[in-house]
Amino acid sequence: MASVWSGYLTFGLISMPVRLHSGARSSGISFNMLHRKDMSRLKQQYVCLKDGDVVDRADIVKGFEFRKDEYVVIEPEEIKKIEPRTAKTMEILEFVKASDVDPVYFESSYYMLPEEAGRRPYALLTKALEESEYVAIAKLTMHNREYTVFLRPHEGGMMLHTMYYEEEVKKVEGFGAPDVELKDAEVKVAHQLIEALAADWDPEKYHDDFQENLKKLIETKLEGGEIQEVEKPKKLAPVVDLMSALKASLAEMEGKKKPAAKAAEASSGKKAKGRG
Repeated sequence: MASVWSGYLTFGLISMPVRLHSGARSSGISFNMLHRKDMSRLKQQYVCLKDGDVVDRADIVKGFEFRKDEYVVIEPEEIKKIEPRTAKTMEILEFVKASDVDPVYFESSYYMLPEEAGRRPYALLTKALEESEYVAIAKLTMHNREYTVFLRPHEGGMMLHTMYYEEEVKKVEGFGAPDVELKDAEVKVAHQLIEALAADWDPEKYHDDFQENLKKLIETKLEGGEIQEVEKPKKLAPVVDLMSALKASLAEMEGKKKPAAKAAEASSGKKAKGRG
């Protein structure tokens, strides 16, 4: 996998060559745009609004509108000239407690790997972060933007997360704790409901059902079959009696867990018999 950035990570007077690889990206079924009349693929074109001509990519420049319909043109080599030093050097600015960073600031994730000459200082910094429970805050320039980034240890290596700036995190009016009084009994049953649904984190359990349904839809159309509509959940009425709804939810969760628990017991019993 090709790296998306390579350069140096600096920590005090220590410098280590590193590279970044994309850590996660969304995936799914993609569709081509077709002309309904003859099922031919369509292509996008840039059209000049002034004369209606189709413009070749070689004749396209980037411009910033500083006044209505007036632009200053920015050339790629001019952008190169103003790149900050963080384009090739990522400097650690400070260390903070991981628990102090709100996940709302996280944007994209990357694996950070050391080059051969950086393996020892990379291992040292990773171990120190693991043991101190601190994370590193640094600055990095890529994709024509300077990011504040968050470095954290993960599975013996280091992950990098680009972060949104404070002014990019939206504030929503009215967000926060509603002005309501909760009863102790309601809170107690809510805790029981959480415990009934509690499980160990396992990302392999979760799948995109809509993508699976799209795959089935495509297969069905190719085979000339009939498309079956997916059953939709029933619309729930607004909760009037919160305690009754909590108790009913808890009973339902416990009812679902009992068969699963019995199956697990039966499975472990069979294994024990086999060993005997």
